Amino acid sequence: MTQVRLFAPSGYPHNRAAMTRGVARLHAAGCAVDGLEVLDRSELRYAGSDAERAADINQLASCEVLPDIALMIRGGYGATRLLEHLHYDALRERLTGASSAIVGHSDFTALQLALYAKSGLCTLGGPMLGPDFGAETLSGLTLPHFWRTVRSAQSEAAWSCSDAAGLGEAELDLHGPLWGGNLAVLCSLLDTPYFPRIDDGILFIEDVGEPPFRIERLLYQLHLSGVLGRQRALILADFTDCRPSAYDNGYGLAEGFAQLRRIAGIPVLDGMPFGHEPDKFTLPFGAPARLRVSAGRAHLSFSGYPHLPSLA
Repeated sequence: MTQVRLFAPSGYPHNRAAMTRGVARLHAAGCAVDGLEVLDRSELRYAGSDAERAADINQLASCEVLPDIALMIRGGYGATRLLEHLHYDALRERLTGASSAIVGHSDFTALQLALYAKSGLCTLGGPMLGPDFGAETLSGLTLPHFWRTVRSAQSEAAWSCSDAAGLGEAELDLHGPLWGGNLAVLCSLLDTPYFPRIDDGILFIEDVGEPPFRIERLLYQLHLSGVLGRQRALILADFTDCRPSAYDNGYGLAEGFAQLRRIAGIPVLDGMPFGHEPDKFTLPFGAPARLRVSAGRAHLSFSGYPHLPSLA
């Protein structure tokens, strides 16, 4: 039986019906679920105090039996407050080489960055309890891809992309560590000890609720800091509810992304399902990956991430 432990480093579970559905679906998938107490915690906008939420993660370094999957309940904000309180050395010692998959997205990006920078740990960007397992209507992509990925030593993702990258008939075949997540969270940790230096990587980004000009400004921050120039490629995933205002006068995400392509100096691809939409791939942060693009199709393959060998 797959052991799933819930953790709540960010917002409190405001949609209890979704959380209940998520737990029921995990049970139906043959999982034992613990950590249910995090669903009853709240302090201001957070799922408990900083100490409680940090303990959710630190206990992975001391528990007698590791869970197969540590699953984040929801995003929001709050993970950044925990970074100074995590036991990185102990987490590295306990989790390096272990099969435990730590999974989430959105605000989880802060923990992914920090755990990779300070402990060298690969985590999974993927579904969360409430938004995904607990969705009223399940995505036909998200959970099947998640289970295929965590039950296998290697996985892949394929999608259609536009020719906005300017490839024409050219093909791409690139290798590098796969990493990324929420754009605003990524930029918030630049020039801190919790932002890893990753060279020759395949970087993917998504965001929600940011106006297009702020998206462009964040992209410029990655560009001017030198992060973009050190990558092999940039993948634009989902940008949800990132709408212009009347003042933008015709400027929108398309114009911001066109400017990015002019300055980035690396291939910029689009169309990958990941972020705050129902459809999302499960993507391992820090895992070796190969990105191939041909005839408007992108194919991403990856391996070397925590998975469940007993279920392979």
